[in-house]
Amino acid sequence: MENKYKVLVVDDEEDLCEILKFNLCAEGYDVETASSAEEALGKDVENFDLLLLDVMMGGMSGFAMARKLKENQATAHIPVIFVTAKDTENDTVTGFGLGADDYISKPFSVREVMLRIRAVLRRTSKKQVAGHADILEYDGLLLDLGRKTVCVDGKDVPFTRTEFEILRLLLSERGRVFSRQQLIDRIWLKDVIVLDRTVDVNMTRVRKKIGRFSKCIVTRHGFGYIFEG
Repeated sequence: MENKYKVLVVDDEEDLCEILKFNLCAEGYDVETASSAEEALGKDVENFDLLLLDVMMGGMSGFAMARKLKENQATAHIPVIFVTAKDTENDTVTGFGLGADDYISKPFSVREVMLRIRAVLRRTSKKQVAGHADILEYDGLLLDLGRKTVCVDGKDVPFTRTEFEILRLLLSERGRVFSRQQLIDRIWLKDVIVLDRTVDVNMTRVRKKIGRFSKCIVTRHGFGYIFEG
């Protein structure tokens, strides 16, 4: 099929890699595997649509690899599903704190993995417009990721870099709640001190600028922000 989703499976169990690759290919995905984080990082990771990443590996751990990817603007947007034999609350919290999109504990069924992957891709994949992958669209709200511009119901609206990145993140991963700290980690520079109030002020500005779509950005009290639609 055209425009296949590209999935990178990273696990030091080679047999498991092959099983997952076989089943994912049968579902129509374009799949590559790596037996270590170091091998995976040697690939063009930015070209993949999703990473299926084992946590406990020799050498660099899956958590360390994910942290490295999230700190790189070119790969920060790629959804990550952690796969691990460890199933403790602390590990789950660590995984989601790193920006994981899902967390699967071993042993698992291949069917469960397929369902999780479909759900994450459905939630995070960009909608293409007129054949351009650099366009993110929701109804009459359009973001040109290449030109860094926002169009609301046919009118160009000026956005600051921070406002643009907030909207891009919420829209590209709509249906997912982002805490203030997650937004700070994903959008602001690492050496800049950002208060929760700063996030709220920028969110208010984004809502004002997108007009009728402001109702789509919902505050989940005690949790964070989500783009619903």
